[in-house]
Amino acid sequence: MKLDNKLEQLLSLLKDMPNEPFILFALAQECAKKGIVSEALKYYERIVETSPGYTGTYYHLGKLYEELGRKDDALSVYKKGMEITQKKGDHHALSELQSALSLISDED
Repeated sequence: MKLDNKLEQLLSLLKDMPNEPFILFALAQECAKKGIVSEALKYYERIVETSPGYTGTYYHLGKLYEELGRKDDALSVYKKGMEITQKKGDHHALSELQSALSLISDED
């Protein structure tokens, strides 16, 4: 697979800081944008595992789970993210997660 310059730069940074959530998030976003879903998923899940307080991840990981037809995983991630964003007082992320949870719950 031919990587573009941006992905190469991010992967290079990741070698020096393997659990830096900002770099992992940027990699996940870039992979998702390029349709490299398995890699995007790997990076989002790694953030949740190593940096659970990085609140922006939960919305994007949940949406990716939805795209993959993994509704139960999406619901779980949205709920976990809501707990963390409430504790941190991150009202913007909390609002996004509540909306996502509401939309996916309305599908039933």
